[in-house]
Amino acid sequence: MMNEEKMRILKMLEEGKINAEEAARLLKALESARGEEEKAAKTRTAGRWFRIRVTDLHSGKQKVNVNIPLSLVNLGFSLGARFSPKIEGVDLDQIWESIKAGAQGKIVDVEDEEDGERVEIYID
Repeated sequence: MMNEEKMRILKMLEEGKINAEEAARLLKALESARGEEEKAAKTRTAGRWFRIRVTDLHSGKQKVNVNIPLSLVNLGFSLGARFSPKIEGVDLDQIWESIKAGAQGKIVDVEDEEDGERVEIYID
């Protein structure tokens, strides 16, 4: 999105609709807005945790217990989404959008009868 806006500014400069000074001012404002957006996103994730719990459906015993600071999840989430198997009824993009919007509590609860596991993901 940001690159499209930069290209529009440069196109306006090329077409003579704005001068170099105006283009520089617009580009600077665009970068400033981007910085504010990134700062707000960091504030929303600061001090929050991404928690994953995997339990055995038959015994109830916990198999996996992972706690990751939410501020570190962005990169891992985008990479993991590329390589993870598709889970019926789970839209990873929608989950990430919910996280960025400030969702809290249990956001995923999936039972895999075939493997006998329950996967729960929490944000707190």
